[in-house]
Amino acid sequence: MPERDALERAEDFVEVALGYPEELARAEAERCLQCANPTCIAGCPVNIDIKSFIGRILEGDYEGGTRVIKERNPLPAVCGRVCPQEEQCEKACILARKGEPVAIGRLERFLGDRELARPPAERERPETAPPSGRRVAVIGSGPAGLACAGELARLGHAVTVFESLHAPGGVLTYGIPEFRLPKSIVRAEIDALADMGVEVVTDTVIGATYTLGELLEDQGLDAAFIGAGAGLPVFLGIPGENLNGVYSANEFLTRVNLMKAYEFPTYDTPVWRGRKVAVVGGGNVAMDAARTAKRLGAEEVFLVYRRTEEEMPARREEVHHAREEGVEFKMLCSPVEVLGRDGWVTGLTATRMELGEPDASGRRAPVCVVGSEFTIDCDTVIVALGTRANPVLTSTADGLELTSRGYIVADENGATSVPGVYAGGDIVTGSATVIKAMGAGKRAAAAIHARLGAS
Repeated sequence: MPERDALERAEDFVEVALGYPEELARAEAERCLQCANPTCIAGCPVNIDIKSFIGRILEGDYEGGTRVIKERNPLPAVCGRVCPQEEQCEKACILARKGEPVAIGRLERFLGDRELARPPAERERPETAPPSGRRVAVIGSGPAGLACAGELARLGHAVTVFESLHAPGGVLTYGIPEFRLPKSIVRAEIDALADMGVEVVTDTVIGATYTLGELLEDQGLDAAFIGAGAGLPVFLGIPGENLNGVYSANEFLTRVNLMKAYEFPTYDTPVWRGRKVAVVGGGNVAMDAARTAKRLGAEEVFLVYRRTEEEMPARREEVHHAREEGVEFKMLCSPVEVLGRDGWVTGLTATRMELGEPDASGRRAPVCVVGSEFTIDCDTVIVALGTRANPVLTSTADGLELTSRGYIVADENGATSVPGVYAGGDIVTGSATVIKAMGAGKRAAAAIHARLGAS
């Protein structure tokens, strides 16, 4: 896919990948074998009819292709950008056995972008069933909540989505940088759900503004879906983490995204802009934080990871883009202390690591090299080690069964221990992908629909 020059893009928040022009999309679609038994569909967590939408591209029927996608996925322009297709549908593509799979995600984005370029009144909108008279609350407006809300609205139910922050979209809005997923794309696809009748209420923290029980009783609801995500940050647990200049990646990216630091100096945002920034972690969030720090003007950005690049969980293209944009990788390093003076970060002490035997994840476990400590000169440390369940909602929900780690216990259809309450996405599974969260939301919507129809 065409993309912007690395030196140019590292200085602004304009989107990196430019998307397929029509001729490239048609050429890529022609690589599809149109298999009699398309294995790619089974590789998609929401089972999009990939064969059919690519077939529509081959016919030049782009509106029809979008219609096919939206039968299963209400957010094609979003998923075409951020889903790890290389680990899902593209991995299952027949062509992947001996070479490059069809670029399914890029073709999905092509159709999603063409759709959003049309006037809103002309965009494809799923047919909705007659009003059922039933009311459902969806808690959280991230991928799981939006997918659940869209499916319930399509089935004729009145849906209200409750979002704790001032802008809807969950991790799509506050967690993913503008240069990977423009806010205008997220807003447009949420607006499409609003056109189906989905109501979004922001600045409402379930567990504080209302408890779950109060919400169900006071609002006269027939069911609820919890898609609140898992946004409580995990820290290193080392000395010095309370110094000024230490962020969780959650806070850093949220401040930049929701307070429009990416439009500085037009918007002046209270986010500390470090000169030398160390980002600890090796996932997509770590890449996002490192590349964001670079764009905010950091002279040097270090990515500190305790394994090698081969073991990093981040998508390969994100690693490639970070390296192109000047992020320096410090592999086989593990932080042991954040150094400071007068309450502010001055450096990060780390120790060298070497890889031992594989651990429970299948990756070789890092082992400390005795006496190998060294110091990274920095004034900012961003910790990107993942997240866990936030207890604000669950601690006030009577009868809601939780795991030992605070996640909600739910069956394969999302049903929880509280009758009429369903859950899905990261609040059930822990951190996962956007499309897997959407799949959980859609399965829960089907179960809620069955319950409401039977009651």
